[in-house]
Amino acid sequence: MKYFLGYDLGSSSVKAALIDADSGIPVASAFSPSPEMKIDSPHPGFAEQDPSVWWKELINATKLLHQKLPFDPNEIASVGISYQMHGLVCLDKNHAPLRPAIIWCDSRAVPYGARAYSELGEEFCLKHFLNSPGNFTASKLKWIKENEPEIYSRTVRVLLPGDYIALRLTGEAVTTISGLSEGIFWDYQENNIARSLLDFYGIDPALLAPLVPVFGEQGRVTEKAAELLGIAAGTPVCYRAGDQPNNAFSLQVMEPGEMAATAGTSGVMYGISNEPSYDLQSRVNAFVHVNHQPRDPRYGVLMCLNGTGILNSWLRREFFPTESFDNMNAGAACITPGSDGILCYPFGNGAERILNNKNPGAGIKGLDFNRHNKYHVARAAQEGIVFALMYGAEIMQEMGLQLNLIRAGHANMFLSELFGQTFATVTGCPLELYNTDGAIGAARGAGVGSKYYSDMKDCFRGMKQIRRIEPESRNSQLLKEIYGQWKAGLQKN
Repeated sequence: MKYFLGYDLGSSSVKAALIDADSGIPVASAFSPSPEMKIDSPHPGFAEQDPSVWWKELINATKLLHQKLPFDPNEIASVGISYQMHGLVCLDKNHAPLRPAIIWCDSRAVPYGARAYSELGEEFCLKHFLNSPGNFTASKLKWIKENEPEIYSRTVRVLLPGDYIALRLTGEAVTTISGLSEGIFWDYQENNIARSLLDFYGIDPALLAPLVPVFGEQGRVTEKAAELLGIAAGTPVCYRAGDQPNNAFSLQVMEPGEMAATAGTSGVMYGISNEPSYDLQSRVNAFVHVNHQPRDPRYGVLMCLNGTGILNSWLRREFFPTESFDNMNAGAACITPGSDGILCYPFGNGAERILNNKNPGAGIKGLDFNRHNKYHVARAAQEGIVFALMYGAEIMQEMGLQLNLIRAGHANMFLSELFGQTFATVTGCPLELYNTDGAIGAARGAGVGSKYYSDMKDCFRGMKQIRRIEPESRNSQLLKEIYGQWKAGLQKN
């Protein structure tokens, strides 16, 4: 037997998955830890994790994978990595982390990105970086330079979280163009490192790691790592990508007109373009997609909703403490569209980029104590999340992205039939749900990168469509009107 091994480094856990190389069918998965990994916040707006904890939990997840499906070390043909985006790991000359990693949800670097956006010029930044420098990795490194100069002076290499995992596997400190683009280290006009931004920040470009392809050999597992993981030394690492580009890849979202959606901790719409486009207000982010080639370019455009998961968990905790999500969803499905006049605004988890980095807070409008019960609120919450995702998708459409087909994993909020049907009807787009996740996608990427498959499409042969949901004509006009009311209310905030 031959397997491909995929890892997905999140901020709450590390997941590992195996797929059978020939059939492409997922055969085992495991994650660690349970409960979630700790996120440290030494000051308001800070979010840090110890990279050594990522590695420890990756080892633990692999041990659990061995227990679920005992496999011979030589049966692993190659390894792929998916990872939480926009983080910063600073390494010393011995490749040891100098401080905790600054992760994606840390906001300390916002003022530095705002200053760069203003002084370099908004038009310049959007044309060259497709984004405001914002709170991305380059701005986080500038914060280190200004606030921890001793750390900066000892830093010889900066890596993204997935680059660090690959380093622990292979001993090689390397990165990808896709990775550099997510950190705003890439200049799309120059097709090279973003020297203009690095010069503005006073950052030495030599701190960036050498490039390797997204798909292709990026190093081989060392004897030390092999012993810890129970796989063979010399096993190639052949793929890495940030979690959202990887999620799109795992759903075979590769071409213009296709879009991937996520509705878990955050809500995401990730569409594909063959043009380096940007939003004039920088309300969405654009990066190099995994299948980008200079002569056949592909860019991923991402909108993110912070309030998705926390709204759903708050709803469950405060209104349905003794009921399952299934019961909550079933009750919500019995309520008519529009929740009898309730509109929910799912923005209670920090500043939202699609709202120009404003934080209006969450809101439930139209609540009538004489008419409404908790199931009205539950339906309104699901509709509100769909409306917010559609609001972001409209920004992407203004940039020229098409909305022809949406794919998502059969997980999190997409387990709710009500949510899936509302999503398809509001977007006016077919929704396909699949048996995949980030670790499975990374395993498939490992198969492509190792050239086991003659065609990239072959790696998806074991991917199973769980459901296809068509827009519902019966409620289409009603939901369109309710969405219009929702947008009008949002603009008043």
